[in-house]
Amino acid sequence: MLDRFFNYLAFDTQSKPDAQRSPSSIGQLRLAEKLVEELEVLGLSEIKLSRHSVVTALLPSNCGSERTIGFIAHLDTSPQMSGKNVKAELIGEYRGGDIALGKGDDYISPVDYPFLHQLVGHSLIVTDGNTLLGADNKAGIAEIMTALEQLIHSKIPHANIRVAFTPDEEIGLGMAFFPLADFACDWAYTIDGGELGELQVENFNAASADILIQGHSTHPGEAKGKLVNALALACDFHQYLPKEDVPEQSELKEGFFHLDMLEGSVEQVRMHYLIREFDAERFKQRKQQFHQWVEAFRNEHGLQQQLHCNISDNYHNMYEVIRCMPQALELAKSAMQACHITPLEKPIRGGTDGAKLAEMGIACPNIFTGGYNFHSKYELASVQSMQSAVDVIVNIAAIAQGV
Repeated sequence: MLDRFFNYLAFDTQSKPDAQRSPSSIGQLRLAEKLVEELEVLGLSEIKLSRHSVVTALLPSNCGSERTIGFIAHLDTSPQMSGKNVKAELIGEYRGGDIALGKGDDYISPVDYPFLHQLVGHSLIVTDGNTLLGADNKAGIAEIMTALEQLIHSKIPHANIRVAFTPDEEIGLGMAFFPLADFACDWAYTIDGGELGELQVENFNAASADILIQGHSTHPGEAKGKLVNALALACDFHQYLPKEDVPEQSELKEGFFHLDMLEGSVEQVRMHYLIREFDAERFKQRKQQFHQWVEAFRNEHGLQQQLHCNISDNYHNMYEVIRCMPQALELAKSAMQACHITPLEKPIRGGTDGAKLAEMGIACPNIFTGGYNFHSKYELASVQSMQSAVDVIVNIAAIAQGV
């Protein structure tokens, strides 16, 4: 498992925001090709690499089971932090206290990250402080591949297993090109969660609001009655939004509005907002409220032709589909309990390929990988928790054949 994980870290698979084509980076294709080779060596069937770098394959049941379970992980790493030339370090046994990253002054402290107290005695994998690690989601890939190998060599009776490795999960693009016909299963699991025991069946309903403000630039010395400052208008518009309804002041199932990008000049400004909410009705209300703010601002400043807003849905709460397939949740719980792991049911304050798969009609809860602090140079992974994820995948496959 560790050999695989470290090999996968060598691929720079960072996805590119605003990409129109998938995969958005060549490294994702290279890793996909590597996984195809490994799947062929393992002897899986129906191995395919789509033109959009989605890898799919089948491990047929060895006991005649008619049940088919899917497992998914994504190839890309976050655009928020470089994933090029990752230099990972294995700490044989974490004894507590600060963890120095490389030779610089960066460190991971239990003061900032209290979960470290639970990892005393674990073997940890960290970065050198210059890149993210890539456990999100290369840990998930390594765990699925290792579980496949164990199922094959141990000859444990198991259900049919479909696997898929997808590009551009971090930018919400890859599943737009997902070959559903090559992933026929009763239900599936994304192996893309965090701490040991995480089992997630809910995620945000998500929308994006894109605003374009047209200004009018002129020499500031002769600007009276002529200049329309798009930058100033953008700042004024943002004041319409409630200051307490933001990510940094919300948790659990609380939604928010988030100004994710503002760029431009006096002449023109673009703003990008994230709209998030778990409850479907409140999600609808948030979008309506945003439209009302835009219209009120437009009227107040006389910007009927200079202010444009487009709100589009990104993904929806997968719980609406999962609740209709309770077997998916119960099977995951049983597999964790068989591994002496207490399931930690918690909402995903973000998105997942499972949400998109749910929209296609396949229930897809999310299971832990053993990684922490995703999308940052403080990302780390617990070797013991990663191995536990492998054990859970194997147990799901084994228990499923009798369900």
